[in-house]
Amino acid sequence: MGTPRRVLLVAPWALLLLALQLAAASHVIHRSLEAEAAPPSVPSSIVSPLLRTGYHFQPPRNWINGTAAPMYYKGWYHLFYQYNPKGAVWGNIVWAHSVSHDLINWFALEPAIYPSIPSDKYGCWSGSATLLADGTPAITYTGISRPDINYQEQNIAFPKNKSDPLLREWVKPAELNPIASPEPGINATQFRDPTTAWLADGHWRMLVGGVRDTRGLAFVYRSKDFKKWTRAKHPLHSALTGMWECPDFFPVAGSGEENGLDTSEHGEKYVLKASLDLTRYDYYTVGRYHKEKDRYVPDNPAGDYHRLRYDYGNFYASKTFYDPAKRRRVLTGWANESDSVPDDKAKGWAGIHAIPRKIWLDPSGKQLLQWPVEEVEKLRGKSVSVSGKVVKPGQHFEVTGLATSYQADVEVSFEMSSLDKAEPFDPAYDNDAQKLCGVKGADVKGGVGPFGLWVLASGDLREKTAVFFRVFKDGYGKPKVLMCTDPTKSSLSPDLYKPTFAGFVDTDISSGKISLRSLIDRSVVESFGAGGKTCILSRVYPSIAIGKGAHLYVFNNGEADVKVSRLTAWEMKKPLMNGA
Repeated sequence: MGTPRRVLLVAPWALLLLALQLAAASHVIHRSLEAEAAPPSVPSSIVSPLLRTGYHFQPPRNWINGTAAPMYYKGWYHLFYQYNPKGAVWGNIVWAHSVSHDLINWFALEPAIYPSIPSDKYGCWSGSATLLADGTPAITYTGISRPDINYQEQNIAFPKNKSDPLLREWVKPAELNPIASPEPGINATQFRDPTTAWLADGHWRMLVGGVRDTRGLAFVYRSKDFKKWTRAKHPLHSALTGMWECPDFFPVAGSGEENGLDTSEHGEKYVLKASLDLTRYDYYTVGRYHKEKDRYVPDNPAGDYHRLRYDYGNFYASKTFYDPAKRRRVLTGWANESDSVPDDKAKGWAGIHAIPRKIWLDPSGKQLLQWPVEEVEKLRGKSVSVSGKVVKPGQHFEVTGLATSYQADVEVSFEMSSLDKAEPFDPAYDNDAQKLCGVKGADVKGGVGPFGLWVLASGDLREKTAVFFRVFKDGYGKPKVLMCTDPTKSSLSPDLYKPTFAGFVDTDISSGKISLRSLIDRSVVESFGAGGKTCILSRVYPSIAIGKGAHLYVFNNGEADVKVSRLTAWEMKKPLMNGA
């Protein structure tokens, strides 16, 4: 993964081609908080230790960004991640290394990969881990060998002692590195992030992200021995989307089958994911892999331009791995801050990781389902429940009984009395749910919805972050469900970036029922709609809804009654977190 930026403007897909033309002349095409003037003062609440996450992954200090090479080895989950040991801004990147028995309690080790050879002398960027046939783990990663143009080459490292379950030391064989360098015709500054390799017909394959003109693509490299690699003539796939960072490619089991597949197993369907440098979001398609040609064909060709997203919020540079201990595929991802660089320097830290998610193919076969790994439930403490409570139009109620809800796990099932009052859907928003949420926010009264949760809310409701649904009716009279996180009133601070995030939910709501789960963690709200069909992670920084000042409410700003069939909220304990 390359140089991260805070992104405040995302070009709608309808304007993508124009945006790509603009990007051809300049790599940076949107505003960046890092380029803005510092605010006149840093609000004291931003640097409050109560706004450090309680159970989302982060080290005690400094900058982190994307995950790299997550894997399971000899009883331990390993998380490598991009880390600046010298400060809370991007730079001086090494691979920090933490291990866990359960993906929730983490122990920090010394950095695993850091600049030490000619082909990574000026930086060690993202990569992946592969378990070889004999069980030896191998890390492939991008190194920077020329600082003037960020010249990118692919490298390999092996454990110094593979009998060490903690894999504390890694070696980079001089006779092998680099294993792949940009050839003529390849943009050497946009050539990075090798994937986990897979074995087929006696040959290993791995992908490297790149771009040609404005076409994002995944280069295919092949090897018989995992040492000497040759680029295939054609990419696995490409699309007119701009640079592909952090590509990921893996098989999935049959529709609705929750067990995962190892990357080298054959799947009826495959997932190809790319982190788009243009928008700073993660997109994926579901399709078929033709291994004899090393070509991937998405089931929905239009998906190359109107792609599905893992998460419709602040979520980027993700990576999956196969967990053989529980036969599941696990997704890890990074969430940046919503404040400014001066704030980060004042805090002394920047960046968190999402709760690891189990992912599998929806019964429809059209998309993935995502759900927090079951281990996070070990952190649940005291709980309260509400059932059968009807919320009338314009009403709300507080969920009481917890010492505080600023660190909580909330599951709620809603039931709408009728869908008759659903508003007509404007097709102009068909590919821009985020813009629709900005127009139809939580406080804009509707027909069926908005209804949902106010989280990290102050007692007087001056501060609140809304996570909600709103039901529309399309031109054929069919329901269309919007899921949105609206943090525009999440803080009294005027200097924070508080974007609305939203996605449509592909679910059958004819019964009037829909569910929501929100993981609330001080400055994070990570939500899962309709059993994991749509996910939204948002960073928020309350000024007064902190600690015991944080409250939880259910609200209904629609014209139709909404019943809370059942709501359960748990206080969440703090796990071991890298010594913090």
